[in-house]
Amino acid sequence: MKDALAYKPKNFWETADLAKRKAVAALAQRYVDFLSRCKTERETVSYVRERLAQNGYVEDFSAERVMCPLRGKALFAARRGAAPLDQGLALVAAHADSPRLDFKQRPFVEQAGVAQAKTHYYGGIRKYQWLARPLALHGVVVRESGECLPVVVGEKPGEPVFCIADLLPHLAQDQVKKPVSEAFEAEKLNVILSHSRHRKVPATAEDEVKDPVKARLLELLHQKYGLEEEDFITAELQAVPAGPARFVGFDRTLVGAYGQDDRICLFTALEALLNAEATGRGMAVMFWDKEEIGSDGATGASSRFLQYCVEDLVRAWCPGALPSHVLLASRALSADVNGALDPDYQDVHEKQNAAVLGYGPVFCKFTGSRGKYGASEADAEFFGELRGLLNSKGIAWQVAELGKVDHGGGGTVALFLAALGMRVIDLGPAILSMHSPFELASTADVYATMQAYQAFFEAPVTPSC
Repeated sequence: MKDALAYKPKNFWETADLAKRKAVAALAQRYVDFLSRCKTERETVSYVRERLAQNGYVEDFSAERVMCPLRGKALFAARRGAAPLDQGLALVAAHADSPRLDFKQRPFVEQAGVAQAKTHYYGGIRKYQWLARPLALHGVVVRESGECLPVVVGEKPGEPVFCIADLLPHLAQDQVKKPVSEAFEAEKLNVILSHSRHRKVPATAEDEVKDPVKARLLELLHQKYGLEEEDFITAELQAVPAGPARFVGFDRTLVGAYGQDDRICLFTALEALLNAEATGRGMAVMFWDKEEIGSDGATGASSRFLQYCVEDLVRAWCPGALPSHVLLASRALSADVNGALDPDYQDVHEKQNAAVLGYGPVFCKFTGSRGKYGASEADAEFFGELRGLLNSKGIAWQVAELGKVDHGGGGTVALFLAALGMRVIDLGPAILSMHSPFELASTADVYATMQAYQAFFEAPVTPSC
């Protein structure tokens, strides 16, 4: 009797029949293809726009299915529900950006026989993880005329890749004695681009090229793309891990890839939106940029973009309503990942309140750190409502905090949604090796997260507590 009263999280695989396992594998394959294609926020938003357009979404707020992109880096989409808009929206909000290395404004330098690009890291990275590994270049170069040239180099078979050299162990005696935070300097995260020299033989000493390797690089860039060095001042180039996402393990039930924080939530939210029946509130997704660096900027969650979109939606769908009332009546899921219990570093977690791979998406009632600073804490009534919803659908879920008290923590977009008066809680899958160039996620959690978001979209409107 006592065991029957105790709470125990449910492992997805223990109850998954053959049909469900096939559905998991099919969704996982689409997810792997998505991750392989979408490595920047621009590429991700472009993918989302394409999928939405294929499913009848248009950039017209008077339509039943509407989408509104912002500068190619953020996107709002909504679909009419069974309930009127003054009952609020069911909103799932994720982010499209991931930690990476950005080229500096003047990136090109020549040192020790190679041409390099100087970088400024974006988001929380462990610098050593980016050394001695194949990198690809993604982004755009904007010419003086305003022409925008998309760039993707290092992903196709046969294309060159790029890398940052690591110090050989024979010469690292001083480096290994330093703390990790000091051993790897940000100013040494320089991406190797080329090695050959300028071919011109100077007639006189005055004709000698100062930086012949850099000069040869600029020659190649001009021949292939018609670019000059000044064009890179107004470019937006990112160095990201090269190569496709992969299945990990003999059973192919883990996905290994760059950028799963937070494109795993974006992908599952989009799939849920496209699959959901219109049986509850109006459904909406908000995909932001800049979350990894604090959510500032026009395309980040601290901007007023979401408010503007809701105002436009109210004018088109429910002219008598007040946008502020719609926001107050809305329910939201801050769709972001949590840190999975690491099998080799279990001591950094408080195990009873740690997420485990394969147990479904993770409710995180509050984020923040050290006494819940910077947190948005969900109210018990909303949490209970969602608990009942997922249990009624037989969807696996779990609860967790990110690490031990005073040792872990982090922030999400939840506090920005809470600031608008919405009821909001964090819900997303657990990830191993979070913020690394090769993060790991369970295919079961991908599927269960999509199920959870879809159930949230389809939930009928019930009286509030």
